[in-house]
Amino acid sequence: MQGTVTMYSTTWCGYCRRLKSQMDREGIAYTEINIEQDPASAAFVEKANGGNQTVPTVLFADGSTLTNPSLAQVKQKIAA
Repeated sequence: MQGTVTMYSTTWCGYCRRLKSQMDREGIAYTEINIEQDPASAAFVEKANGGNQTVPTVLFADGSTLTNPSLAQVKQKIAA
């Protein structure tokens, strides 16, 4: 699979940990950004989610985002 994604997360987010482990298992390359340590990223996540800091928010190379996506959704998006 081609394409690198950016995952916005927090250290305490169980959904983030689950998606990271699934993406690791599938060999999907990603960059992780902790929104608690990066105010600009937190603002990006809020903008993508109607003012909410909902994680995981995944940013794709085409500029689109998915909030709390399943592994299948991520795979489908990067294959397109």
